[in-house]
Amino acid sequence: MKILADGGNRTDEQAAASAVNVTEEGSSSDEEEAETHAVNLLWFGGSEEAEGDLAGWAPAGSSKLTAHSEPAPPPLSATAEDVPGECKWKPSGRYVLAAHRADEKDGLSREISQAPKPKVTYRVAGWVSVEGGPAGADGSHAVHVVVRTGDGCAVGGGVVLAEPGKWAEIKGAFRVEEHPRRAEVYVHGPPAGVDIKVMDLRVCAVNRVARLRHLRKKTDKVRKRDVVLKFKLRSSADGNDAAAVSVNGASVRVVQVDNAVPIGACISKSAVQNPAFVDFFAKHFDWAVLENELKWYYTEAIQGQVNYADADELIAFCDRHKKPVRGHCIFWAVENSVQPWVRALNAGQLKAAVESRIKSLVSRYNGRFPCYEVNNEMLHGSFFRQRLGDDIDAHMFRETAAIDPAPALFVNDYNVENANDPNATPEKYVALITDLQKRGASVGGIGVQGHVTHPVGDVICDALDKLAATELPVWITELDVSAADEALRADDLETVLREAFAHPAVEGIMLWGFMQGHMWRANGQLLNADGSLSEAGRRYVGLKTEWTSHARGTVDANGNFKFRGFHGKYVLELAAGAGGKVRRAFDVQKGDAPLVLDMNL
Repeated sequence: MKILADGGNRTDEQAAASAVNVTEEGSSSDEEEAETHAVNLLWFGGSEEAEGDLAGWAPAGSSKLTAHSEPAPPPLSATAEDVPGECKWKPSGRYVLAAHRADEKDGLSREISQAPKPKVTYRVAGWVSVEGGPAGADGSHAVHVVVRTGDGCAVGGGVVLAEPGKWAEIKGAFRVEEHPRRAEVYVHGPPAGVDIKVMDLRVCAVNRVARLRHLRKKTDKVRKRDVVLKFKLRSSADGNDAAAVSVNGASVRVVQVDNAVPIGACISKSAVQNPAFVDFFAKHFDWAVLENELKWYYTEAIQGQVNYADADELIAFCDRHKKPVRGHCIFWAVENSVQPWVRALNAGQLKAAVESRIKSLVSRYNGRFPCYEVNNEMLHGSFFRQRLGDDIDAHMFRETAAIDPAPALFVNDYNVENANDPNATPEKYVALITDLQKRGASVGGIGVQGHVTHPVGDVICDALDKLAATELPVWITELDVSAADEALRADDLETVLREAFAHPAVEGIMLWGFMQGHMWRANGQLLNADGSLSEAGRRYVGLKTEWTSHARGTVDANGNFKFRGFHGKYVLELAAGAGGKVRRAFDVQKGDAPLVLDMNL
C-alpha cells in the first residue's frame, strides 16, 4: 500500500504559508542557540551558591533583607512536561527574606546583570512565599515580580498568590523593544507587615525551538489517530460472486473536511461589508461570534427599545456561509460595560430588567446557539452581584437553561492564561466555577479569552492544565496578539495556537478579529487593510494546513487502506471501474486504539 500525505489541494497562498516548519532533529545551530536559553540573566558571579549571601538583592523601599536556608520545596510546575532542550531547575532551599515592610510597594530588587536583548521573549521563574502580617481574604497574598528598565518602566513579569508556609511558583514573561541601559527585577505586593521570601529567581530566554518541537509531538499524540478503512467485496444482486466488485489495488483519496477543534473569528456589521474580510473568513474559519451586536448595551441602548436587527443580519450571514455562531454575551459583569440606564436602576428594577433580558434574548434564539457566554468577566466585575446578591450569577445560568437547555453555558474571562493578574488566576477561576455549580448553575464550558502579550508556552499550558481539572471543555474565546514587528506577531500567534491545539482540554479557538481596521487591538492583524496577508496571516494559514489530514494511495491486498489523521470529518473517494468514483463520509473521533471502519461499498 502506498500513502502520500499531500497536505490538501494547496493554493499558492497556502504554499507560501509553510513557514511553520520546525525540524524534528534540529541543527547544530539550534543546539548552540538552546544553550543560551539556560543562561540565567540574574547570575551574580557564582555567589548564589553561598549561604548567607544576598547574591545581589537589595531592599526596595522600606524593608530589611536577610539570607536563609531551609529544605527545598518540590518542583511545583503543573505542566511537568519533559521538553528536550529546556532547562530543568530544582529549588535550592536558599532564599532571601524581605521583612519590616511598611507598604505594599516595599520589597526587594535585583539588577539583571546581563542586559536582555530586544525582541526576545524572556521567562521569569522561581519560588516565592509569605509569612506574618494580616491574612488575606482567602489566606493568600499576591506577590508581584516586575521587570523594570532603567527609566522605571515596567515591561512585564508575573504574579502569583502565595500562602503562608507554602512555596508558590512564579511564572511570568517580558520583552524589551530596545537595548535598555539597565534592567532589574522588583518583588513586592503583599500589605505592610507581611514578609516576602524569594528563592532561586531566574530570567532566561524562552527556548522556542525546543518548545515547538515538543508541541508537534504532543499534537500528534493528542489530536491524531491511526485509521484503517476496510473494503469488502460487494456481491451482485443475483448472488453471482463473479460479478463482485473488487477494490484491491484501487486508488483512494481521503480528504478532511472539518477538524474536531474548530477555529473561528468574531465578525461585525461593518466588517462583513468588506469583500476581502468575507473572503478570508469564509475560506479560513469554521465558527463565528458577534463582536458586539448581541451584547445588551447594543440591543437595548435605550430602555425598552430592543433591537436585534443587526444581530439577525449577522446570524443570517453565518447561515449562508454555514458557520455556527457562539452566543456572546447575555450579560457583562464589569460596570463600565453596562449601559447607563441599567446602572441607574434600583435593585427591584434591575432584577426585573435582568429577567426581561434573559427572556427576550434566549427565547428569541431558542435552539439557535450551540453555546452562550452568560455573564462576561465575572473575575473582573461584580455589577450584578453587588446589587442583587451573591446568587444572581448562578440565577442567570439557571434561567437561561430553563428557557433553552441545549446550549453549553460558558464562563468567560481574560488574563487567566497570562500569570500576570491576581484577580484572574486559574485557581480563582476554578473557585468561581465551583461556586456557580454549588448554586445549581449548569456550567458547560470555560472561556479563556486569550488577549495576550509576549506569550510563553508553558505558562499557558500550566493554566490550561489547572482548568482541565474541572473536566469541563475549554475554548480560547477571544484570541489576539499585538506586536508592531510582523515576525514577532506571527511567532506570538503561533505560540498560543500551538499550545491550545495541543492541549486535550481545548475544544475550540476563536480569534478576536483578523483584519486591519476591523480589530479591537492594533498591530494584531492577519490580513492587512489592502487585503494582503501579514506574516501572522501566512503563519495562521500554514497551521490550518498543517492541522488538516489528506491522504491518498491504493487499497492493499487485504482490502485495507491505512492512514494517520487528525480527529474530524472526512470524505473518502475510491476509484471504481470504467472511470467511476465512489464517495463515502466518515468521522475520526478521539481514541488511543486504531479506528477500524468498514466502508460497506
